Amino acid sequence: MTNPAPRATHDLLLRQLALFLREAEEILAAWDAYSDEHTDPDGWPHDERAYGYRQSRRDADTWRSFNRIRTGAKDLVATAEAQLQKLPERSVHPRWAWQISCLHIALDRLSTLQSEWLDLRTTLPVSARPGSEEYDGPLAERNAEAWHYLDEWSLHGHVVLDIHTAFRRCQSRPATAPVPLLPGRNANLAKPCR
Repeated sequence: MTNPAPRATHDLLLRQLALFLREAEEILAAWDAYSDEHTDPDGWPHDERAYGYRQSRRDADTWRSFNRIRTGAKDLVATAEAQLQKLPERSVHPRWAWQISCLHIALDRLSTLQSEWLDLRTTLPVSARPGSEEYDGPLAERNAEAWHYLDEWSLHGHVVLDIHTAFRRCQSRPATAPVPLLPGRNANLAKPCR
């Protein structure tokens, strides 16, 4: 695990993550609208070529949006994990650890796909430039393989923001003596933030 990012860098990454989540939602909504309009009731595209092109554009747009946080994603997750461990049990949602695990798995796969793409790119002929099929074809394949993992980030990435918010709330509360509870009440509710 990497060390949690310094606060200013982390705050910037959080804003970039929020932007990715918003853009990913817009990209998916546009794709769903396109797909609904350009497929028959059984889900078969009316024009396979146009449908494939539009799907490829969805994949590329989602990758491009994620790319702004890709290099800092490991730090985002590491910081969320560190914050999660410091939260009182009553502030933790049971799904958060599972969602963090999903982000780890997706990030590992995205890193592998990016590494494979960079290796492949070094083997392409000199004539293979963006805009040529020799370049764009393998890039589209990388994006298509990555889309599922990018979608995982769009589905579960908000957990990093949720944990951050819970952690900040917990930090802003004064660490006072526990509030006395009536007998039989849940004692965890009186624990101050650590």
